[in-house]
Amino acid sequence: MRYFAIAIVLVSMALNSACSGGSGSHNSGFPSITTQPANQTVAVGQSATFRVVATGASPLSYQWQKSGAAISGATAASYTTPPTAAGDTGSMYRVIVSNSAGQVISNPATLAVVAAATADVVTYHNDDARTGQNLNEVILTPSNVNSSSFGKLNFFSTDGKVDGQPLYLSSLNLASGTLDVLYVVTEHDSVYALDANAGTVLWQVSVLGTEETPSDDHGCSQISPEIGITSTPVIDRAAGVIYVVGMSKNASGSYFQRLHALDLTSGAERFGGPVDIRASYPGTGDNTSGGNVIFDPKQYAERAGLLLLNGTIYTTWTSHCDFRPYTGWIIAYNGSTLAQSSVLNLTPNGNEGSIWMSGTAPAADSANNIYFLDANGTFDTNLTAGGFPAQGDFGNAFLKVSTSSGLAVADYFATFDTVQKSSTDTDLGSGGALVLPDLTDGVGQTWHLAVGAGKDSNLYVVNRDNMGKFNPSANNIYQELAGALPGGVWSMPAYFNNAIYYGPVGSTLRAFSITNARLTTAPTSQTSTVFEYPGTTPSISANGTSNGIVWAHENTSPAVLHAYTAGDLTQELYNSSQAGARDQFGAGNKFITPTIANGKVYVGTTNGVAVFGLLH
Repeated sequence: MRYFAIAIVLVSMALNSACSGGSGSHNSGFPSITTQPANQTVAVGQSATFRVVATGASPLSYQWQKSGAAISGATAASYTTPPTAAGDTGSMYRVIVSNSAGQVISNPATLAVVAAATADVVTYHNDDARTGQNLNEVILTPSNVNSSSFGKLNFFSTDGKVDGQPLYLSSLNLASGTLDVLYVVTEHDSVYALDANAGTVLWQVSVLGTEETPSDDHGCSQISPEIGITSTPVIDRAAGVIYVVGMSKNASGSYFQRLHALDLTSGAERFGGPVDIRASYPGTGDNTSGGNVIFDPKQYAERAGLLLLNGTIYTTWTSHCDFRPYTGWIIAYNGSTLAQSSVLNLTPNGNEGSIWMSGTAPAADSANNIYFLDANGTFDTNLTAGGFPAQGDFGNAFLKVSTSSGLAVADYFATFDTVQKSSTDTDLGSGGALVLPDLTDGVGQTWHLAVGAGKDSNLYVVNRDNMGKFNPSANNIYQELAGALPGGVWSMPAYFNNAIYYGPVGSTLRAFSITNARLTTAPTSQTSTVFEYPGTTPSISANGTSNGIVWAHENTSPAVLHAYTAGDLTQELYNSSQAGARDQFGAGNKFITPTIANGKVYVGTTNGVAVFGLLH
């Protein structure tokens, strides 16, 4: 009996010592694990961090193991691996927590190591269709984007407002090594190349001329207090350049708009740049001289992002508020020489009709046609036999512009009450256009569609092969969702997995599914959050069609970054207010589009870029 009792005691002691999971304790001082280490997913070359939270009589000691073997020096409550290799995937990490009363072993956590992300973000909203989707995001998933494992990692300060979307190149070869690089432009006329992970300034250049400053705001609050580089640049990685447009003025009161081609690795001017932007076009409209309307650089701002299409840079121009004289301009430049290659004015015999689109960018299809929404301005209701305005004035219209033989309007859609809507400033020009992928209807017919919306709360779907033109009695259009976007749109949608996502002003971010080449007439899901002015322009991260996350910026003070499950916007994964002050990044900045790349989310602000990612 004595030996049997001793055996029972020994077994009890062994169980006490090897208790796994920490769900309870056998005496008041025994260690207990309250937060288990979580599974981690990183890209090749990144580190993973495993954490445990334990209680018990002090002192507690820790010993981490990798696949059952003790890790030398890993004796703290958290353990960060060295940079990972592909062969590390599947490794199991656990920790033994002990004190004088005994020890407890954590649950194992699995490390997944995936191929390094290689997706670049070289243009506004990720691609020329302006879908806003990065389908090569392998690190961020709905399971790890939460306030426990995801948050603000850094803040990259700049010398002015960041109104253009930050752009991103992965694994760029520089003199200092191969780095992921973030390109940021400011309203103080600066361009930054930053180490996308550490925030180190690799180079910074000013695009101001000698004895120049950024432009004043011309008494218009739309871009204020200074105007420098407003639009999102565009990158040609193969050519090694980033194209930007900067506005400036000198002491004598002259204003300048210039196109720059900067070397990606040094910021040096390329191709003999910069070039001053000047233009004229036949017409009798605002600011006419000698039978031509004249582009006056002080009257305009380059608000919409640049478009690089088939070796040509396309710039589009808006006014300062509605301060005349101004008209609607598209001006094209050869990407290799910076020589002006084509000019189109959209209201040459009228006025207004600028291309503003709340800082989005013209879209393009695979045939190199350009699509955008023109703002309030002159529209000729007297039509040619082909249905085009007789005087060439296309104010307040959804436009398709051909680039095959210079710039020319190839097709358009205007609402039946377009003139009235221009007169009441209820135009289409506040929103961006999105080119949808080819869609097939219920009888197998393929449709080429685009979507757009503006201030009138309606969502317009156009057939790119026959947009509908103008009919004074009714809208001749592929599909119209009247009142679907209450409050109107000062943003643009995103597209993912047969759904589009719109964030109108003073309303919820909402998803419309696409079935048989038609949008649902009501949202299939929407957020509980209401996004005040200017609404929100969402971005999408996903790994192919999996792990879709919708990212949205809320223009409040402090600003808020939101993440939602793409398939159901009622499921909010994360927002930057959930962790108190930890993830705050300053007051909001309007027309902000998040950039997602390689496990990070970059958000422009009034004085820099906030960086979010997995916490280590």
